[in-house]
Amino acid sequence: MPAAPLWLFTGSEFGQKSDTVEEYRQKARRLFGQIDEYVFYANDSRIADIISLLQNASLFASARFIVVRNAEHIKLKADIELLGDWAKAAEKQQQPNQDAAWLILESDENSVDKKLENIVPKQNRIVFWELFESQKTKWLENWFAKAGFSIEKNALDTILDLVENNTQALRSECARFLLCFEKNHRITVEDVDAVLTRNRQESVFTLFAALCDTSKNQPQRFGDALTILQYIRHSKESSSVQLLAGFAYCFRKLQLWHNLQRQGKTTDFDLKINGFASKKMQQQYASASRIWNNADTAACLALIARTDMNIRQTGKNAETAELELMLYALAMRKGRPLESFTDS
Repeated sequence: MPAAPLWLFTGSEFGQKSDTVEEYRQKARRLFGQIDEYVFYANDSRIADIISLLQNASLFASARFIVVRNAEHIKLKADIELLGDWAKAAEKQQQPNQDAAWLILESDENSVDKKLENIVPKQNRIVFWELFESQKTKWLENWFAKAGFSIEKNALDTILDLVENNTQALRSECARFLLCFEKNHRITVEDVDAVLTRNRQESVFTLFAALCDTSKNQPQRFGDALTILQYIRHSKESSSVQLLAGFAYCFRKLQLWHNLQRQGKTTDFDLKINGFASKKMQQQYASASRIWNNADTAACLALIARTDMNIRQTGKNAETAELELMLYALAMRKGRPLESFTDS
């Protein structure tokens, strides 16, 4: 009998995790044809409502494909039992090409509640670890090779210093080289400087860097961030989903930074094996930690999740306003929503 259609994807390698979720989504489409797709956040959703959706057949689709993010927040015994009961029933009832439901639990943490983990079939659990520096270098070298380019070692190192070191960010930034040079070109440090430094495209990571710039005061940081947001919104990378996912990645990384500092794990080796490879990145997160403490960081993550839910519920019309309000709360309120403050 096949395992229950329940998966658990954890870890901070955001790019590879997103690619795997997309692979499963495409697989479900090939198997079932039309599918209904849903994304929920565990800290903002009732597990009972998700189970109800999993159990109720759709009038217009053959299957439901549901992703629940922030799965580390699923800790209540009753919620885990509900998911476990559904998984057992789904395992027994699976029939090809008939009404079905797939559920992917996703977390940027490396682990979730042990009882939750235990209800997921062992073969359906994957941890997407942050790549080591040598792995990132090899991944990047292979990526350019597949695209028909070669690249100097110093150019690889420069890219890893300039770009947030997860595969999604690297892929997004390095796609620009494909537009600037012909195939079989060997990319040099000078090319990297021209493409990524002098004409640097704004992204969620440059936006986060602007919010972390402690050489400026709060209003200045907010102003810079708002300007960058406007550039992003007028670019091809204007998806609010990608923007919010990138922000969540940055603040989860800041949460990890706080944890390492609290545990006294501050050597270069400790920082590098936890994804803070370059000096530039270490300096950025040290600055960020002075702006947002651990509690502030948790508030920022909750705000990002809430903004995502608001945009999904209200649609495109309110998207820009929601993002600007989120930026204001991140820059000026340390992640606390405006309604939580009483101005005198």
